[in-house]
Amino acid sequence: MKENLHPNYHEVTVVCACGETFKTGSTKKGDEIKIDICNKCHPYFTGAQKIVDAGGRVEKFNKRYSNTNK
Repeated sequence: MKENLHPNYHEVTVVCACGETFKTGSTKKGDEIKIDICNKCHPYFTGAQKIVDAGGRVEKFNKRYSNTNK
């Protein structure tokens, strides 16, 4: 087997912008990884998710593909 083939895998601390921290393993150099969003502050996981219809796309789709030949 070849020597020095795999990168160094070590434990790092992940720090979110909201202040949440957790430990995980990584091959990235350094002891800390900074992220913008995590499962504690992401709208999908917190229940604050909002569905936004940008520019009436749903109505435009329904108008274009609705069955008017009845």
